[in-house]
Amino acid sequence: MATLFRRKSADSTLSPAEESVGSVNTETRSDEEIVHGSRGYTPGKGKATPKRSDGRRKPEPPPANRREAYKRAREKSKGDRAEAMAGMRAGDERYLMPRDKGPERKLVRDIVDSRRTVGTWFFGSAFVVLLGSATGQAGFVMYAQLLWFLIAFATLVDTVLICRKVGKLVRERLPKSTVRVSSLYFYAFMRGITFRRLRMPQPRLKFGEKF
Repeated sequence: MATLFRRKSADSTLSPAEESVGSVNTETRSDEEIVHGSRGYTPGKGKATPKRSDGRRKPEPPPANRREAYKRAREKSKGDRAEAMAGMRAGDERYLMPRDKGPERKLVRDIVDSRRTVGTWFFGSAFVVLLGSATGQAGFVMYAQLLWFLIAFATLVDTVLICRKVGKLVRERLPKSTVRVSSLYFYAFMRGITFRRLRMPQPRLKFGEKF
C-alpha cells in the first residue's frame, strides 16, 4: 500500500491547472511543427510565403471595334518600321536590302568608310555649276565648270584606287566568294559619292580606323 501511494505521488507532481497548460502548449507546438514542415514556410516570418507569379505576359484583350483594331495595326506597323530602320542603320543583316547584304558588301563599306573620298564633293560641285549657269555670267560659269571637271577627274582616280583595294581584299579575305567583282566596284563607287551622313547602313568606322 505504501509503495502504491508513493508511485502515484511521484507521477502526479503537477497540479491540474499546470497539466491543462502543458496540454495546450503541446497542441500549440504540434501546430507550429506542422507549419514549419510545410513547403511555403519561410524562417523568421512565421507565415507561408505567397506564390510568385510565373512572369507570363497576359494576352491583350481583343479589340472592341474595327476602329480600335485599325489603331492597333497601325501602331504595330509603325513599330515594325522603326525597328527595321534602326536595324538597317546598324547594319543588321536581317533588315538590310538585298543590295547591301553579304560579307563582300560589308567589306566594301568598311573600305570606303575608313577613308575620305573625293566623290562626296561630286554632287556639290555639280550644284555649283547649276547655280552658275542660272546667273548667266560667263566668267563664273567657266570657272564653275572647270572646278566640276577637276573634281570629276579626281573622283575617277579615287574610285580606281578604291576598286583596286576592294578587289585585293576580297580575294584575300573571301577567296570562296561568288559575287561578281564588277558589282562590288559599282557598289563602292555609289557609296563613295554619297555624303557620309546619308550613307545607309551608317558607317561603323572612323577615318583611318583599321578593319
